[in-house]
Amino acid sequence: MTTVALPAAGSTRLGRLIVTARRFRWSVLLAGVVIGVALVAAVWPGLLTDVDPLQANPLESNAAPSAQHLAGTDIQGRDLLARIIYGARYSLVIGLGAVLVSVTLGTLLGLAAGAGPRWLDQTICRAIDILCAFPGVLLALVFIAFTGPGAPNLVVALGLGGIPGFARVIRTQALVARTSDYVEQAATYALPGWRITLRHVLPNALGPVPILATLGLGSAIVGSSGLSFLGLGPQPPTAEWGLMLSDSRNYLRVAPWTGVFPGVALTAVVIAATVLGRHWQRRYERRH
Repeated sequence: MTTVALPAAGSTRLGRLIVTARRFRWSVLLAGVVIGVALVAAVWPGLLTDVDPLQANPLESNAAPSAQHLAGTDIQGRDLLARIIYGARYSLVIGLGAVLVSVTLGTLLGLAAGAGPRWLDQTICRAIDILCAFPGVLLALVFIAFTGPGAPNLVVALGLGGIPGFARVIRTQALVARTSDYVEQAATYALPGWRITLRHVLPNALGPVPILATLGLGSAIVGSSGLSFLGLGPQPPTAEWGLMLSDSRNYLRVAPWTGVFPGVALTAVVIAATVLGRHWQRRYERRH
């Protein structure tokens, strides 16, 4: 009689852990940690540093990184690490605000186009095509030219540039949901059109929105920093990453850390948001 050796329970459990570890994406974990630290810095910066980001000390102008100032100081002797930590608040708030504007207006336009009558669909589509003909940065510059610089105007300006992308996706999803079986069945009960749209079409059209919003967050942060670099965002002496990069451009040869550390913080947050967005996009595509 032939005997079959069964694997030990411990070895089976160890094998599953090894397979799970190989499948786990450590880049996603690292991206989550970066976003988590940025959120803590934005909500509660005092937890990470007790230094005033606006406190100047001319005697320590452009001081190199040291034990006292881990990231060095700027031309006015202000601690760069403290300014980077407090600057996360402005960069994230402007980026999240711009994405919120894009999502809200894009969802309204896309839903109206996908669930409304044909003439409304054609009108909104032509308006979206016109907006797509202009780069988002150009639209932001035109808007700020009329309203003036500042964080609130920057939020709206960047949000306008992201509307076409969200509107197109919501419109496509709304058209698919509108022709589905559950919507047609709801129509047989003589329910009002607005109720069918809000209860059945809208929830099923919002599936890709969190993914697009996460991916758009990185672009919004880059856009806000770029416009702040040009002096169109928060004004000095505000601790904002783009404004810090603008202040450092004249001192890169003598104090390169004044531009390197804010640039690293900006790049890390943008890459982390993109990695998380791509990860959620892959998971969403597998489910559908």
